[in-house]
Amino acid sequence: MASYAERRDRLVAALKSGGPAPVALRKDTSNLFRDRATVARERLEVRDFDHVLEVDPARRTIEVEGMTPYGRLVDAALLCGVMPAVVPQLKSITVGGALAGVGIESSSFRYGLVHDTVQEIEVLTGTGEVVVARPDNEHRDLFLAFPNSYGTLGYALKVTALAVPVRPWVRLTHRRFRDADDYFAALGAACAGDADFLDGVFFGPDEFYLCEGRFADAAPYTSDYTYEHIYYRSIRERTEDFLTTRDYLWRWDTDWFWCSKNLGAQHPLLRRLYGRRRLNSVTYTKMMRWNSRVGLSALVNRLLRRHTESVIQDVDIPLGHCAEYLDFFQREIGITPVWICPIQVWRKEARFPLYPLDPDETYVNFGFWDVVRSSLPHPEGWYNRRIEQEVARLGGIKSLYSDSYYPRMEFDRTYGGTAYREVKRRYDPKGRFRDLYDKCVLRH
Repeated sequence: MASYAERRDRLVAALKSGGPAPVALRKDTSNLFRDRATVARERLEVRDFDHVLEVDPARRTIEVEGMTPYGRLVDAALLCGVMPAVVPQLKSITVGGALAGVGIESSSFRYGLVHDTVQEIEVLTGTGEVVVARPDNEHRDLFLAFPNSYGTLGYALKVTALAVPVRPWVRLTHRRFRDADDYFAALGAACAGDADFLDGVFFGPDEFYLCEGRFADAAPYTSDYTYEHIYYRSIRERTEDFLTTRDYLWRWDTDWFWCSKNLGAQHPLLRRLYGRRRLNSVTYTKMMRWNSRVGLSALVNRLLRRHTESVIQDVDIPLGHCAEYLDFFQREIGITPVWICPIQVWRKEARFPLYPLDPDETYVNFGFWDVVRSSLPHPEGWYNRRIEQEVARLGGIKSLYSDSYYPRMEFDRTYGGTAYREVKRRYDPKGRFRDLYDKCVLRH
């Protein structure tokens, strides 16, 4: 803690000595998928805020610095017999990133999104002050507005969040459904059941899987999806499976869900060349960033005269409209597989204005990450904009980690523009951090 205080004070001094210029973070990782023109900004050195400060199983709390990746946090927590209540699917996601964005996983039907499980945030604001924001103190407005603010209200230096007990293994069951209505009815019923984890996959019009996980004290065997075997394929092949708790939490990381296929990592020979150490989201993200910089895929598409649009999105739809949304998605977008994950708000008394969910509603997250190809050209963002409009029509909401195309007024209505501006004026009156719309929608 003494070391944390020293590093915090140095960061405050750096921000205050930098003058009025806009600032950004100097960091090594990012799980954002927005291509932007490079703009010169003062960079704050935050890479050393990556420590797990305390895991307290008795109080069921974790105290951790904002740049700590979940891979490191999970290892520390499991040693103490607990895990963060919600662990985003990729090891490289940082605690601060999941809080300032929107973090989700298969425990979200029970505990909500990452920000639902957070009890306290120590935030570096645009004024150069560090404030402790909680839902019951004078900085409550910042605490509630911080989720989905993407670093435009301040940076989370230290976070206190809920920890939950674990057992050594997870028993998985995979049930197939052939009808969308039957599937979403079963998903809703499962949310009221005794499972510890719930998610699923849509592979095609008559192929839905509901995956339920339950902690176990013993396992007759354990599967390994960190090298030769691929987790998402096992869902179609097995009705029951056993994983260590750690391997369950990172079951999607080895193959970036299924997106590693775009980098050749699912070909048996190339998979061996990658090796176990490189089969993970960190490697794939670096390769994607390189491709974005050099424009290799764009060049190939031009040479082949292919029209493509990246459609990398997560959207949350009320359970009662999920079959309708999926019908639209199959018809208009056509990407498969699709990840499916139910969400129920855990802290029902809290209202997070920048990512408003009805506390009495069950939502379902649809995650889809691919490229749509067409023979005819379309305006920029054609498919993504269709998704935004349909999500709004059905009473849902979209995460902002990837490309967005909202007009400003619609964006403000959807993402709490009035509340955002009030908090922005209080904690960043001189605009040291970017505006949320500028950061998430505009192309600079």
